[in-house]
Amino acid sequence: MKALIPIFAFLQVTYGLNLRVDFRWHDKPIPVPTTNLVTPSGETFHLTRLDLLLNQPRLTLASGRTITSSKWHAYIHGESPDILRLPNLPDEPISQLTLFLGPSEDINHADPNLHPAGHPLNPLTNNLHWSPQQGYIFFATEGQLPDDELAFAYHYGNSENRLALNFEGPLNPNGFYQLTLHLDRLFPASFKITNQTSTHSRPDDPILPHFRKTLVKAFTLIPITGSDAAPENPANASANITGTPYGFKMPQHFPLPNLPTDYPLTNERITLGQKLFFDEALSITNSVSCAFCHIPSEAFSDPAIKPWGVQPAKTTKRHSMPLLNLAWKNTPFRWDGDEPSLRTQVLRPIEDPLEMGENLATLPAKLSKLPAYPDLFSQAFGDPEITSERLAVALEQYILSLTSFDSKFDRATKGTASLTEEEKLGFQLFMTENDPRLGLRGADCFHCHSGAFFTNHRFHNNGLPPRNNDLGLEHATKRETDRFRFSTPSLRNIEITAPYMHDGRFNSLKEVVEFYSSGIHRSPTLDPNIAKHPGNGLNLTNEEQAALVAFLKTLTDPRFQAQEGESTNSSFNQKSY
Repeated sequence: MKALIPIFAFLQVTYGLNLRVDFRWHDKPIPVPTTNLVTPSGETFHLTRLDLLLNQPRLTLASGRTITSSKWHAYIHGESPDILRLPNLPDEPISQLTLFLGPSEDINHADPNLHPAGHPLNPLTNNLHWSPQQGYIFFATEGQLPDDELAFAYHYGNSENRLALNFEGPLNPNGFYQLTLHLDRLFPASFKITNQTSTHSRPDDPILPHFRKTLVKAFTLIPITGSDAAPENPANASANITGTPYGFKMPQHFPLPNLPTDYPLTNERITLGQKLFFDEALSITNSVSCAFCHIPSEAFSDPAIKPWGVQPAKTTKRHSMPLLNLAWKNTPFRWDGDEPSLRTQVLRPIEDPLEMGENLATLPAKLSKLPAYPDLFSQAFGDPEITSERLAVALEQYILSLTSFDSKFDRATKGTASLTEEEKLGFQLFMTENDPRLGLRGADCFHCHSGAFFTNHRFHNNGLPPRNNDLGLEHATKRETDRFRFSTPSLRNIEITAPYMHDGRFNSLKEVVEFYSSGIHRSPTLDPNIAKHPGNGLNLTNEEQAALVAFLKTLTDPRFQAQEGESTNSSFNQKSY
């Protein structure tokens, strides 16, 4: 039996195999999302999602040695495929490369929250973690047929379905190769989407054998000649460390956050950010603060449908989003994804003429004349200079410190509280796939409102009838395939953040659940996990709707209700979990 040698164990000069990922339809490169793909059976569909996990490569060298790495994992996101690198290889031709679709069983069922921020297996990175029992989804593709009446969601997973993707050499251990997923091979002439719109890879799933067979044949690996070298990773910005490091606390069931490294969190910066957040001097009229539209007792949201700022006769375009647990949000900000980061977002309301209407060019001089700020900026940054960058950093750090994880549901998961039978039914419906073929009755909520934060932080068209020509994510990306897709909010504290949706159109949770049951508006970009259900929704019974509302109320953190109107930073993050 050949010995298995860890890839990272070699001490001699090493090389790296580079794999450039792309997706093709009948040998033509395709973007994701894309439109108008036609299958051999004559069905036309729009592709909206394509994500997969490749894991733990095994290489057989020309000498017969076999090397492997149990720690190598790659998340491939269809909208931005990357160059994968297998580092630290010996200078010896590779006769066979094996990549596994899906992690090994022990990793698949381990705690996913132990993976650091940005790791391919971190749930916030990949949005592919199914559940503690089932582990990861290894491959996910979703789309919609153009009549707006049918969609598909094919999710392939479960440890027993792990696939070995074998590529024959010889391969150059320092070479460049194109790893292609030929999506058309999953849709042969014998396969009709309209006959089988979903799979979650359960043992009795009738179309599971189809994907187990076609996925292994859908990948190819060919050399790239004359390729440029892989881009180098940018050097990390030097850290600006001034003050006392902030003791960021979180419960064990939360994944690790991706906190700033250029300006590490400090107590002094958070204190400064807190004062700025509640200071009306940031507005042109000295009458509006950030907290004006993000009220602590409303989970840092606003009870107004569309809040108003320095111009009382004019409201903002959309409802105010809550500002909790944003340390774990790595996707663009605002309802329409128009800001790339929290640090850029915090400055936006200051200059918005409908919100605070101030000028960032003159605001530093204005603040420097107020007694407290020179000392606070010195403590936070080492000198009293006030700049828009420092304003942004301080506000960002205060908001990053706002966490919520002490709801009845959290206490129930720790065994210190109990859910009622109605709340348990609501949770079961929330977490269950609605699949009449298999006799499963559920509400499918977990697809978009998943994980510890009850959101995947992605953008979805959830079927709201359009209003006011608000195009959602299309406004930021200029892509028609993003029309009516809006940021998915967390459901934590949802009971106290009414009204609901980006435009505040629903006043109660009962209305929200009724909408998903019977009010869905179909359109070409409707999320496939909603569009796959016939008609206008899930057609939930009154008992099921009431149970869902009861469960959602268990996500309320009482700390926000108990300190109405107060500055809340000092009370948060102090309890150790």
